[in-house]
Amino acid sequence: MNLTHALYKRVANYSGSNSLGERFRRKRAKHLLDMIEAVAAHGGPVRILDLGGERRYWNILPPGFLQQHRARVTLLNLPGHNKPTQDDVFEDVEGDACELSNFDSMSFSIVHSNSVIEHVGDWRRMELFAREVRRLAPKYFVQTPNFWFPIEPHFMTPFFHWLPEPTRAALIRRHSLGSWPKAGCVGDSIAYVQSARLLDRKMFSHLFPDSPVLTERVLGLAKSLIAVRH
Repeated sequence: MNLTHALYKRVANYSGSNSLGERFRRKRAKHLLDMIEAVAAHGGPVRILDLGGERRYWNILPPGFLQQHRARVTLLNLPGHNKPTQDDVFEDVEGDACELSNFDSMSFSIVHSNSVIEHVGDWRRMELFAREVRRLAPKYFVQTPNFWFPIEPHFMTPFFHWLPEPTRAALIRRHSLGSWPKAGCVGDSIAYVQSARLLDRKMFSHLFPDSPVLTERVLGLAKSLIAVRH
């Protein structure tokens, strides 16, 4: 196991309750708790749309919290990511988070997204994603890694995302980095490095102009940006 992969498992892997990433998620959960409680206080069910989410993520909330507040979570992912299923709390559906015309405006109570917008594609698709977030619910919570944090969270290599794209592609052809295996060819390496486009505060604020942007810090440095519209 190389150093960057070991660092990824320690910091960004959310499957273990002792990982640093899991601790950050639990700290962020306060905003979700407040939103869910505020909606539930007005009566009726709490409908949550989680763009790119997984069921295990919601373990950050106290056991039974969703059921207690009559919350139902729709997990939307690209086709093939999850088999469409449903139970009393969760429903898995397929779709493109940048084009959700099958859902009426304000048809959810809360839209949630954790570290997804940087993966949807180029700037135009990010604008479409943000538009759908803002259209579908009066409240939303969107988190993304900060471009100016020195460690890229997917490749777990210092300053990696600040290098020119050809240099990054060359590095991933020579080494496995973070969660990514060594690329087998030029095409794979370009696809890997283009799979995540990190945003800075000005870009993120432009996408979500009706929300304050909160900062999640590590050692005083801005690690993540969070748009929270209450």
